[in-house]
Amino acid sequence: MPKAYWVSVYRVVKDDDALAAYAKLAGPALAAAGGRFIARGSPAAVKEHGVMQRTVLVEFDSLQAALAAYDSPAYREALAALGPDAVEREIRIIEGV
Repeated sequence: MPKAYWVSVYRVVKDDDALAAYAKLAGPALAAAGGRFIARGSPAAVKEHGVMQRTVLVEFDSLQAALAAYDSPAYREALAALGPDAVEREIRIIEGV
């Protein structure tokens, strides 16, 4: 079974405190769901039409595990701490090859 990857790209951070509260809950929630943080932070370099944006990469053992992590009660609690307007971001969950 291929691994899966959760890629979060933050276009805009409007509330650093809400993001910190989210991160405090989201990290343990994703780890408890089997997620392993591979990379997080600003890119070292941006090529082509890329934009310098905070990016987080989390690896899961399967697509099902990644999807279940997003829907888990613990992660929902993290999302509630983040609130609807603290960040503008995109999350992609993609299956490995």
